Amino acid sequence: MFCYGRLYNEQQTGLSDFDFESMYDKRVKIFAAIMVFFVLMALVRLAWIQLLPDSKLQDSIAELRLARDLSQQLKTVRGKILDRKGRILAEDQLQFQVHINYKLSCFLDERVRRAKLLKAAAKKENSQAAVLKVQKELDEKFEDLQQVTEKCTNFGTERQEILNRIKKINDEIWNLRTFIAWRRYGISSAILEKYNNRVEKIPRSVAIADFEQKFPNEEQRLLDIGKVDGLLEMNQSWPLLELENDDDIFTAQLEFLDIDGIQILPEGHRFYYYGSSAAQTIGWVGPATQEQDREMFESDKLSSYLSGEVCGREDGVEYVCEALLRGRRGEVIYDIDGKLLSSTETQFGRDVLLTLDIELQKRIENHLADCEQNKNCQKPTAAVVMDVESGDILSLVSMPSFDLNSVRQKYAQLAGDGNKPMLNRAINQTYPPGSATKPLILIAAMESGKVTTGEIIHCPAEPAPKGWPNCLQFSQFHSCHDQKWDGQGGNKARNAIKGSCNIYFSHLADRIDPGILQNWLFNFGYGHTVLFPPAVITNAGLKRNFRQAQGQISNKTPDTAISTFEDIGPLESRERRFFGIGQGNLRVTPLQVANAMSAIARGGKYKPARLIIDDSNDSIYDTNSLNISPQTIATVLDGMSAVVNESGGTAYNEFSRANFGSKGVKVYGKTGSTENPEHAWFAGFAQDGNGRSIAISVIVEGGQHGSSDAAPLARDIIAFCIEAGYIGR
Repeated sequence: MFCYGRLYNEQQTGLSDFDFESMYDKRVKIFAAIMVFFVLMALVRLAWIQLLPDSKLQDSIAELRLARDLSQQLKTVRGKILDRKGRILAEDQLQFQVHINYKLSCFLDERVRRAKLLKAAAKKENSQAAVLKVQKELDEKFEDLQQVTEKCTNFGTERQEILNRIKKINDEIWNLRTFIAWRRYGISSAILEKYNNRVEKIPRSVAIADFEQKFPNEEQRLLDIGKVDGLLEMNQSWPLLELENDDDIFTAQLEFLDIDGIQILPEGHRFYYYGSSAAQTIGWVGPATQEQDREMFESDKLSSYLSGEVCGREDGVEYVCEALLRGRRGEVIYDIDGKLLSSTETQFGRDVLLTLDIELQKRIENHLADCEQNKNCQKPTAAVVMDVESGDILSLVSMPSFDLNSVRQKYAQLAGDGNKPMLNRAINQTYPPGSATKPLILIAAMESGKVTTGEIIHCPAEPAPKGWPNCLQFSQFHSCHDQKWDGQGGNKARNAIKGSCNIYFSHLADRIDPGILQNWLFNFGYGHTVLFPPAVITNAGLKRNFRQAQGQISNKTPDTAISTFEDIGPLESRERRFFGIGQGNLRVTPLQVANAMSAIARGGKYKPARLIIDDSNDSIYDTNSLNISPQTIATVLDGMSAVVNESGGTAYNEFSRANFGSKGVKVYGKTGSTENPEHAWFAGFAQDGNGRSIAISVIVEGGQHGSSDAAPLARDIIAFCIEAGYIGR
């Protein structure tokens, strides 16, 4: 029976055993080929994903990782800023804020609303019902946002300001979504090539403009942007309102309890303990949104700035020391099942120690602002106090000042203030130094052999020839220095300093070769910056320093950075006579003047000024001998001592009442008054019997006389230094 059936089957089908086996083998081979093809396709696809990091798949994978929190970055903690005695000037503190989630704030964005409605209308089935459902959601969320803005006004913020903050959040994230949509659907090879295939370098504005050009249909763009979802920024909370005290925190928790998308969260907040003291020097922090901010840590994803983070704003310690203060975020990475793969610890920012004595700084500022103590309290003023031996800046005052704790809120008002409270006058404003520069002119002349200690340069009782400066005494009192020094040796070097004789110093400077005169001024720190950042910052290649005015010791203002004397432009011969009295094109900063006085106090040894204490490389603060003869130093000190300690000295009347001698302190000084513009100066130093000394410079903008406007302030500041223990018994 079996054989018959088989024979029948073969007869009916025409197939033998061999034919069956042959067909089976073919099918196996075909199946195997198909499997090999799929395996190869998978391998090629895997290679595609791995080798093309900018592919759309990589974008999708990155978004999936963000959505599933596979990589979570922790917040960094900014380092403190301290004064020389360890007092905290700036520190991160927790401050509670009302936060809003983008999933709520976006309903105030008309672009998002339209995108949601377009998406619902595009559905093939029940589109009308979908549109109605979305419209209901839009109305409900819009009502929630109306409540949020209304409740925020109860905490002292205008409704429009709250709306502006929400708009800023929405714009930031919408632009990010647009950028990613452009990467997915319309990235331009020409633009990629222009930016060396580095997508992160392409400005958002460029990408958005290209996206709009390629897809002119606005509705299609809205739909494409609406598909971008799951971004970290879309799921995080954004600060909306600062809560100032515990009562506000408690009230806010009750007010926003039932509103989904609103949280009360603690945030790191930069707090400045001394408010307005040393504000321009310390600096402040603001949103890290500028190109220079993004470039600073672009190669380090754990140091680079995230949305909403802050950095030091130019300029001040917060900005200059950003690399030290910033710190580095920690990171934990999980696999898709939540298993910890790796973790990186948070590196807190380093603390920065300043040479300032903040209590001394505060006392000086309060004194300058006290109209009962200072008749020029309304005039912009700068004052610098330095420790002579170390070159440390003890006080760097610029008045008026501003409160660092409110600068971000009041920035527009401060920036538009005619008195320029945000300008650091001590280091970034130049002035003609007037007679405060005469000790340097005398040193240049004596060391170049153009005058001797006892040589008299006559100052007759008559107007100076055309093109020469007049004697101040002659123009005011119709007297002259020749008559003033009868019986005191005549109008010689020390007396010319004591009485600040313009005739003497204009003729003296006119004798000195222009290049030699400039070289002496340069060696004393004029015409170039004198304040350096710590070596660890410069060695890192970050090139950040305090914004400083270089000043001018040539005919024209330099348009490039001055690093060597060869960079200085020429000085016309006729200009020398005006340089001799600190006028003409000569320009300096108050810090340069104080630093030059420090060099004189050291007996002719120059060193840069120091503001940031960093022991890693102190060699940049080494002293440089100017090779001034002891006789020249003695003559200059004799004249500067006579200015404040002898009757007839230009500052004697103000300093005689101080009685510093009883405290073991001797003062050497020089007053200065300038015209066109009109300012008042005092510069000098004070020493005690133990070898300690401080240098000082004071300028009063609009002051008429150094003797009556600047000298009293300098006298009081020296008294403060004695009480603080920097000099004296």
